[in-house]
Amino acid sequence: MSRPSVGGGTAATADGDRSPGLWRNRDFNLLWSGQCLSDLGGAMVELALPLLVLQQTGSPAQAGLVGTAGLVATLVCRLPAGVLADRLDRRRLMITCDVLRLAGYALLGWAVATDTASLPVIVAVVIATAAATAVFSTAEHASIRSLVRPDQLTAAVARNEARAYAVSLSGPPLGGLLFGLGRALPFLGNALSHLLSLVAVACIRRPLQETEREARREAAQPVTVSAAQGLRFLLGHPFLRALLLIAAPLNMAFTGMIFAMTLALLDAGVSPALVGLASTIFALGGFLGALVAPALQRRLRLPVLMRLLCWTTAALMAVSTLLAGSVPAAVPLAAAVFLGPTANAALFAHQAAVTPDHLQGRVVSGVLLAAGSAAALAPALAGALLARFSPTPAMLVFPALVAVAAVTATRSKGIRDMSGQAPGP
Repeated sequence: MSRPSVGGGTAATADGDRSPGLWRNRDFNLLWSGQCLSDLGGAMVELALPLLVLQQTGSPAQAGLVGTAGLVATLVCRLPAGVLADRLDRRRLMITCDVLRLAGYALLGWAVATDTASLPVIVAVVIATAAATAVFSTAEHASIRSLVRPDQLTAAVARNEARAYAVSLSGPPLGGLLFGLGRALPFLGNALSHLLSLVAVACIRRPLQETEREARREAAQPVTVSAAQGLRFLLGHPFLRALLLIAAPLNMAFTGMIFAMTLALLDAGVSPALVGLASTIFALGGFLGALVAPALQRRLRLPVLMRLLCWTTAALMAVSTLLAGSVPAAVPLAAAVFLGPTANAALFAHQAAVTPDHLQGRVVSGVLLAAGSAAALAPALAGALLARFSPTPAMLVFPALVAVAAVTATRSKGIRDMSGQAPGP
């Protein structure tokens, strides 16, 4: 049974079979732990920022504007972030991003504490830190292959998925609690989280890219040429092209379904507490799914896994639409969310395996841009559909999108040609 070839210079080739297991991998655990804290700080601020803007302005529209500004900044910076992650030393790049985020949120915390946090200051901090986060996350994705063995890639990506769902469960309540104790506390806490992340990244011993020579060669090219090279590789590789066609509708469907389900519950008069419980069920489903993702990946070949997950998710979402407007609708949707981390772990682990190290940043940024852009459109689409149709027919659009991804996973040559691959590591 063959395994995806990763090329030279990775942790595996440096250490062979003697390299430690994932839980004993010092450098990966430093990066992962630092990002647990950083993500927790970010999740606290996600709730605290709209609360702050509402208190400052009394305008829900302006609170939405702040969130949109951060989202747009993230999407705009995705492709440049990939170029930077391949041209510059990734460790120094991530440290620089943490310094910028530390300074931004320390400034905002100080401004809130002294009652000088005007809307322009808030927007400026949100845009600057969102751009830094886009660069950091791209460099982090690109670095994983250098820190773990090829057979650990799936488990590493799954642990990152578990991290994301865990902080989505704990971050917003903690942010609300701190905001109640003192409006500046969530922002100062986020600044502290980036300081700890900076220290963790600085303590990593291994290089986060294979060779400095490749980075210097990339830096010698014009930025547009470097970006185009990454896009050509992404669109020219059969598997990566299929990944784009699967990730974009899946992300749009999950984001749209959760948003539409929340709106349908509120419109049906369900209490905010029960709506919050439904949101917790979604996040818990994803967290549990991330924990079992490596086990599922080990037992199923990637093509079989992708078809099973996509078709099952489409069916579960369809069942959820039939229960729209009631709390039980959260159960099949949570089951669908449960399967999501396994899909992400399988796809992104194989992406890391088949992409040369000097192109990791640009390929990752291209995939994240496609998936993120589709997800960004989902709330607007869900709102427009619910304004015109009743919840069930309006929400059927989203399982239909997953069915499109399932057809791609079933028929795509890039996926079918992997039928001889061994089950995931």
